Amino acid sequence: MLTNEMKAKLSDMVGIENVETDNASLLAYSYDATARYQAMPDAMVAPRNAAEVAAVVKWCNENRIPIVARGSGTNLCAGTTPTAGGIVLTFKHMNRILEIDEENLTITVQAGVFTKDIFEAAQEVGLFYPPDPGSMHISQIGGNISENSGGLRGLKYGVTRDYVLGLEIVLPNGEIIQTGGKLAKDVAGYDLTRLYVGSEGTLGVITKAIPQPETKKTMLALYHDIDAAAETVSAIIANRIIPATLEFLDQATVKVVEDFAQIGLPTEAKAVLLIEQDGASEVVDRDAEKIVRLCKENQAFDVQVAKTDEQAEQLMTARRSALSALSRLKPTTILEDATVPRSEIPKMVKAITEIAEKYGVTICTFGHAGDGNLHPTCLTDARNTEEIELVEKAFAEIFQRAVDLGGTITGEHGVGMMKLPYLHLKAGEAGIAAMQSIKKALDPNGIMNPGKMLAIIEEKVGEA
Repeated sequence: MLTNEMKAKLSDMVGIENVETDNASLLAYSYDATARYQAMPDAMVAPRNAAEVAAVVKWCNENRIPIVARGSGTNLCAGTTPTAGGIVLTFKHMNRILEIDEENLTITVQAGVFTKDIFEAAQEVGLFYPPDPGSMHISQIGGNISENSGGLRGLKYGVTRDYVLGLEIVLPNGEIIQTGGKLAKDVAGYDLTRLYVGSEGTLGVITKAIPQPETKKTMLALYHDIDAAAETVSAIIANRIIPATLEFLDQATVKVVEDFAQIGLPTEAKAVLLIEQDGASEVVDRDAEKIVRLCKENQAFDVQVAKTDEQAEQLMTARRSALSALSRLKPTTILEDATVPRSEIPKMVKAITEIAEKYGVTICTFGHAGDGNLHPTCLTDARNTEEIELVEKAFAEIFQRAVDLGGTITGEHGVGMMKLPYLHLKAGEAGIAAMQSIKKALDPNGIMNPGKMLAIIEEKVGEA
């Protein structure tokens, strides 16, 4: 608990109007999009610049007060829930695009800038910022970097890490460091930029923009058989075609999304592939023809090409609404992101279906099939403890199966609290020990987002 003296000290550092300590205000920061986990912080602090962030972090370190850096709270692994209390740092004042450098193709932004604003700012000058997480309209770039967010375009363009050239980082002791910069090459020491991207707790960023594609085509391939749809994904990649977007939706998801979006999606299909290709017009036309042929060769009973930009945008918007649509059906929606090599997608989709049937739970599957990042989504009710136990057993098997197929327990959501019990499946005990050593070296007092990623790891290392 913070004393009145401590609260006054925080107010001195950032201004009394930027500190909230009443329960009504703090309730909004006690959970994120995971929803299943909730814990009240002792204070919300909204610094106005990096110097104030540094002052707050240094003071917290000296007083052993936990800190959770939070963006918009769209996190799906309970990574921004303040389980140890302490202070939640928000970046509502640090929300400016500082520079668009067209000569070096970079954009410099503060941590609180919305992802969509970065995309649109780049687009206005003929550039392109590719990462497009489903929450891009409300998620902040600081959170994207903390989780190494991906999105629908991840197959062709990669994830957030691939576009971060440098960071401004406040270390746990309050010191500010700059990593990287506007450089195509830089091998001076350890690559701290890549270390911090995906570390679930960084501050500040410079992101890189790349040229805007000239045109695009969007297609919808329909299947009576889920395995055939999954096999098509492998066939497209095997033919050296890399679409900008290659999304998979099973029938249950399509039905729910159509009920939500009302755009005429084919609910009779057992599976749907949503495919988008971009680039030079002649390349797009050539690839689209090949993709249509490959879909039909792999048992698609229909392949539809969007005739207008509006129709294409409707299809992509419908896919982005999948989580919102599913969330309407039951009180609790558990969205996961088991990821496997592309070649193993057919086996993974089949395994998810079999595991759901084994435990008698409802699991809808959609996701970024082109990069193997599937989103098995369970519709349940957290108040039904018996059913939740079955759900947890089902997901434990799903994660194990993903790892057995050469995959991982999380492709983009992060570890947070949700994946703590399963990280050892992927990292192994030696990998866990290495991560713990890094954590202890940089944050010896354990104030940075405690209880996430490494909490259970500490117990495992101790037991070993």
